[in-house]
Amino acid sequence: MKKIMFAMLLFVSLLMGHDSAAQSALQSRDLTTINVDNLSPSDIANIQSQLSSNNMTIDQAQSGLLAKGLSASEFEKLKGRLSNNSVPALQNSTAAQSAGAVQQLEITNVKVKDTENALIFGSELFDNPTLNFAPDLQLATPVNYVLGPGDELQISVYGVQLYNATIKVSPEGKIAIDAVGQLYVSGMTIEAATQKIRNAIAAVYSTVASGQSQVSVSLGKIRTIKVTIIGGKQPGNYSVSSLASVYNALHLAGGPSKNGTYRNIELIRNNQVIKYIDIYDFLVKGDQSANVNLKDNDVIRIPAYTKRVTVEGEVKRPGIFELKKGETFAALLSFTSGFSESAYTASVNVIQKTSKEFKVQDISNSEFATYIPQAGDIYKVNKILNRFENRIAIEGAVFRPDTYSFTEGMRVSDLIAKADGLKEDAYSKRARILRITANLTAEVINVDLENALSGNVEADILLNKEDVLTVYSILDFTEEYKVTIDGEIKNPGVYDFYSGLTLNDLLIQAGGLAGSASKRVEIARMIVSEDIDNNNPNKAELFNIEISPSNNEQVKNFVLKPFDVINIRRMAVYDKPQSVSVVGAVHYAGKYVLASKKSKIADIIERAGGLTTLADFSGVKIKRPIQAKQIEAVENVDLNLGLNDSIQKNIEKRLKDDVKYAIIPVDWKAIVKNPLSSTNVRLLPGDIIEVGTFNEGVKVAGNVLLTSEIPYSKGKGFRYYLDAVGGLDAKAWKKKAYIIYPNGKAAVTHSFLFIKSYPKVTPGSQIIVPEKPESTKLNTTEVVSIGSVIASLALLIITAFK
Repeated sequence: MKKIMFAMLLFVSLLMGHDSAAQSALQSRDLTTINVDNLSPSDIANIQSQLSSNNMTIDQAQSGLLAKGLSASEFEKLKGRLSNNSVPALQNSTAAQSAGAVQQLEITNVKVKDTENALIFGSELFDNPTLNFAPDLQLATPVNYVLGPGDELQISVYGVQLYNATIKVSPEGKIAIDAVGQLYVSGMTIEAATQKIRNAIAAVYSTVASGQSQVSVSLGKIRTIKVTIIGGKQPGNYSVSSLASVYNALHLAGGPSKNGTYRNIELIRNNQVIKYIDIYDFLVKGDQSANVNLKDNDVIRIPAYTKRVTVEGEVKRPGIFELKKGETFAALLSFTSGFSESAYTASVNVIQKTSKEFKVQDISNSEFATYIPQAGDIYKVNKILNRFENRIAIEGAVFRPDTYSFTEGMRVSDLIAKADGLKEDAYSKRARILRITANLTAEVINVDLENALSGNVEADILLNKEDVLTVYSILDFTEEYKVTIDGEIKNPGVYDFYSGLTLNDLLIQAGGLAGSASKRVEIARMIVSEDIDNNNPNKAELFNIEISPSNNEQVKNFVLKPFDVINIRRMAVYDKPQSVSVVGAVHYAGKYVLASKKSKIADIIERAGGLTTLADFSGVKIKRPIQAKQIEAVENVDLNLGLNDSIQKNIEKRLKDDVKYAIIPVDWKAIVKNPLSSTNVRLLPGDIIEVGTFNEGVKVAGNVLLTSEIPYSKGKGFRYYLDAVGGLDAKAWKKKAYIIYPNGKAAVTHSFLFIKSYPKVTPGSQIIVPEKPESTKLNTTEVVSIGSVIASLALLIITAFK
């Protein structure tokens, strides 16, 4: 019984879900008229995936469908289609397009990598789900688009008179417009149909004829057409957009089957072949001239291939290629994008099949343009040999370390001369030759470089090809020293140490002292000793010296040592003046320096001359800049204010619309009465004090009949202003209405039992009425079905206890 209950609830969600592709077919409360034969493949696929994801079968959902009026025969049809379903899902996109854009059929197809035919050239074109050649979903209404049954037109009249309707072209090719009548538009372009519709409406609406109202016609939804694909990996009948092309349909079918051709695909229309498609034209040249648009009842036939060959080895794109009659090996080589850089191009080895056995043949490069490959050939392109016949190398402290050509009788001095001689830092006592012996093992030969270059023939060793001569540098044997400078310096960082480096030298190298530098400098130096001194706990030796911050050239010039760390301290008091801004209804608006660390809003407004006579005492607020990390926190935080979702989303939107500032409401009347009031907040640099001008109106917006501003009437409450704008619309959520006061503070409507408490309305405030969230109610049949299941479950429990 538990399984039956679960099945029922699942299928109710299947029939009522807004995202279900089957909704258009099964959303009716009465399923007695449903014809399973009319359900699209996407409807069947969607129902099947829902059942699979919830680990249930169609048999478990039978009682729910029958309770909604589905006949037993139609249920058996549905069961049969679910068991045989193997057609890729086709889904209609209902996402709203931009103005004037059409809704087109969005086709989805789960791609499975073709591991069996992965090497066939062109197969990757149909394995990639992002390359589907589908029509552009953001395409504007094409003026030359020919209308037909199934298309939807969006017709709008705007101006003095208003009219909006979405009208579908009937199977007879007509559209029916209220008060205008039926118009025949099938076979007409959207441009011609627009003119015809405009003229017909102008005959009824006088303001359209006079130009006071305008007519707009756009394509809302493009019709689908049926095409048949034979010889593909997934052959069958497909419903596609009327703007779909041949490549789009081939992609839906997964491309040619295992033995299908890529070079001779037929497009059949009215029982005649009107186009032969060679996919290699697109793959090799990018030529899409054969990618023509499809029409209703077109047939795409993919015959078996005639000739395929395999290319392996050093080509840029190895694989299996299909050839047409008369194409040569040179054409085949162009399909592979040519030889790779390391290919042996003098000849190519081919394995061919005879009637009894295999044979091997070599094709020289002079035969490439005339040799005709045979079906089943396997071509192997080898690498050139990875060896040199006359190479020798020198590296290290020479002016031109490199690889050079070797000649017999070459000695160490000859190779050094080719490299333009030794550098000044060359270590002359020793060099090294790395040599590969006849048995391919490596040996090292040491060279007395000084004697070899002085004319000593015995020291000037004879070289062999592939020898590598290494000349050492004396710098290789010295340690690299650094010093570090930090603090109030223009370019702090790590610098190279040189013998005799002083503090003055380093100050100049680091760009000089900053204006905030104090006279205190601390230098930390590492302790170097052969012995461990357990009585000395220090890890570094510290030097505290005084300098003249106004002069980089110090009288007492401190000599630095390797790895010293210098810190230039900051002056104890060095704060640049910082400002706040005052805008709005004050006598002297502008920027004001924070003279005190504890400057408050009342102090600054007093310096600005106080509020003017036009100022709104309840409209004073502070806009405080938000740092980058705070902005990120505002965008990511879950504002759990305990408010209704609609109100909370509105507040979040307001925060994100003005993420540069945080609003701090100020109660100016409280500050005037008591300057020590908590609302007299301390200001921070960058704050903007905004004083609003008194406004006698009350704005009313949201889900009301008329968004307007009503003059403030003392003593009048929330309901008065809602009535003044004509009341609420059908979607208004009155009990969650809220108000925003001039200083940025908000208040919401509260309710206790049946008593509602509305916030007080003040001049300059704004009343917002949010939209009521949508709710889905169960129909009578569904309530009866669920009730019967619950009753059966209760009976089962009672029986179990007995």
